[in-house]
Amino acid sequence: MRIEGVPASVGYAEGPLFDLGRPAGVYVSKASSVEERTSLQAAIGKAVNRLVAMVGTAEKDAADILEFHIAMLEDDALSGPAFSSIASGTPADTAWRQALDAEIAGYEASDQDYFRARATDLRDIRDQVLRALTEDSDQAAPSGAILYGEDIAPTRFLETDWSHGGGIALKAGSTASHVAMLARSRGVPMVVGLREPLAAVADMALLDAEHGNIVLAPSPAEIGSFRQSSSSFTAGQGKARTFLARPAVTKTGTTVRVQVNIADPRDVDAIDIATCDGVGLMRTEFLFGKTLPDEETQYRAYRKVLEWAGEKPVTIRTVDAGGDKPVPGFTVEEGNPFLGLRGIRLSLARPDIFRIQIRALLRAAPHGNLKIMFPMIATSTEYESAAALFAEERVALAARGIAHKMPPLGIMVEVPSVAIAPEAFTGVAFLSIGSNDLTQYVMAAARDNAAVAHLNSVRHPAVLRLIASVAAFGRETGIAVSLCGDAGGDPASIPSLLEAGLRDLSVAPAQLAMAKAAIADVPV
Repeated sequence: MRIEGVPASVGYAEGPLFDLGRPAGVYVSKASSVEERTSLQAAIGKAVNRLVAMVGTAEKDAADILEFHIAMLEDDALSGPAFSSIASGTPADTAWRQALDAEIAGYEASDQDYFRARATDLRDIRDQVLRALTEDSDQAAPSGAILYGEDIAPTRFLETDWSHGGGIALKAGSTASHVAMLARSRGVPMVVGLREPLAAVADMALLDAEHGNIVLAPSPAEIGSFRQSSSSFTAGQGKARTFLARPAVTKTGTTVRVQVNIADPRDVDAIDIATCDGVGLMRTEFLFGKTLPDEETQYRAYRKVLEWAGEKPVTIRTVDAGGDKPVPGFTVEEGNPFLGLRGIRLSLARPDIFRIQIRALLRAAPHGNLKIMFPMIATSTEYESAAALFAEERVALAARGIAHKMPPLGIMVEVPSVAIAPEAFTGVAFLSIGSNDLTQYVMAAARDNAAVAHLNSVRHPAVLRLIASVAAFGRETGIAVSLCGDAGGDPASIPSLLEAGLRDLSVAPAQLAMAKAAIADVPV
């Protein structure tokens, strides 16, 4: 039985199925409400301590998720309803479950994809405490198992030993979820949005997260075919690593610049600058986490990356908050955030915050080859307004005798109005195509919704036609054009992107080798 889904992290896994939805242990009620309250307090404390211990050994992306869970567990607003229910005579486990289920239902009912995706985090928080209440050991999955169910909690992913293989197959899930990001960074095969529920009908299943399917109770012929595909995939990865230290060149000798996308200054610590042509996208919204960063914090972050890159270019995007990236104290709650006050629109609406970032960028510019780009540009007026703020802050820094430099200013091409009529932007220094947003806006299909994932394809002729027209505009005007969305690191999409005229791609560091290998096979 073959069930189709959506690839969230490429790879292959062969092993036994392990049900993520197994019932939890049984809670033993206490004699009084005071004891029930004490029991819940102790369970929350135990859950927090487990998470704190995991933070100590976690990498940056995982630590951020765990710290969010800790903050939620320590928030009285989350636990308050449960304690109130306990005071009315409800057992601790029931009170906690009811309180968290109500909160989860609110997130799931949101019309914002970001908040619906975060419901997974709340389910994880709920289950962490229930597990502590029942003292359930939560039997570990067998080595190399394929974990299946409705969804998976981030902490469950982090607790699992993936060193012996294994994978994830989900009925729900999202390619934009925390777990999907963790799976991609660690090379764990993952498929989401399975079109039928799984049943543990066999000791073994075959998970193909390159094409997006799982085979239950496979036949000998299916096992043989699967292993051949898996071996080819592994061989391809090994071959790709030989391209890492080489310049990217197509079959016919056309040079392609391949840069990297980063989200945190510490990302560059694990990257050899010799393997890439610079940074095509440094996201800055991740500096805007729990609190708004001050000028010095931003300056140090930008300077670190610039000094690491040396003479190679570093393209830093001004804060792209909003949409699926809310920032406390900055973004606003909206009914349709992807079409609302986000990106450059939000920065221009909050110049008090934007000017701080501008000053930090201008001060960092002398330390390397900096380029600045503005996200979510829809009209030339927005670009001009943002550029004017840079000019004003430059004058102010000069008046104070502070070292600075004005970098080239460019824009993201992610709103269809820019891709359709780029002639309004002849004054920009460069154009960078954001394939994620451009595709979802052209196809009217949210990029993090598994139900419409089949529509969200950069290889659709309408999307490729827009990309080709922007590339042609760049050649005609002498304005540099690059692409920094996920499509740039997708081996299946790279031939179409190069055929559309692109010669500058920016990819996730983990995709660098595969992207260069894919470029070498393209006859353009």
